[in-house]
Amino acid sequence: MFTGIVEELGTVEAVEPLSDAVRLTLRATAVLEGTGPGDSVSVNGCCLTVAERTDTTWTADVMAETLAKTGLGSLTAGDRVNLERAVTAGSRLGGHLVQGHVDAVGHVVRREPGEHWDVVTVSMPRELAPYLVDKGSITVDGVSLTVVEARDDGFTVSLIPETLRRTTLGFREPGDMVNLEVDVIGKYVARQLELRATPETREAPAR
Repeated sequence: MFTGIVEELGTVEAVEPLSDAVRLTLRATAVLEGTGPGDSVSVNGCCLTVAERTDTTWTADVMAETLAKTGLGSLTAGDRVNLERAVTAGSRLGGHLVQGHVDAVGHVVRREPGEHWDVVTVSMPRELAPYLVDKGSITVDGVSLTVVEARDDGFTVSLIPETLRRTTLGFREPGDMVNLEVDVIGKYVARQLELRATPETREAPAR
């Protein structure tokens, strides 16, 4: 579990193709502190498991399903990525509850620079629309953001200078791919409403 508060911008050191996966080597500093094999680290919003580490790098194996369903398949050496260690029980929940399970890939549609922040429009598959509300939470490339305007095919967010400086969202351009994860609480609520609406559920005997 994560909170969507990016700890640092890491760098892709190497991308090694395997028979049915890819091994990523990433250079980092902050997320290596206290991190060892078996620990979880979010890379652009995708939860990956540390396989090996050195003083300056760590590696993770990315399966074909993850490569196909997220933007990690397009990473190349030299790319910058958002990194966050898994949250601990005593940590502050600075963003919102983030699983690191990407729901879909979206694209940056438009950037509108302002004096103090940028307004960014992001596209998304229409099936995610029920889980977005104005002023609700959305994770974009692992960054916890507040939805300004929820639409049927996308949404807008306002990026403050801190987000622009510390994450990949500071240099994402129109057309760029981003990983999206909707609020897990919204998914649970929608699922419960769906079950209550089905005749089979209404007629199920009490336990």
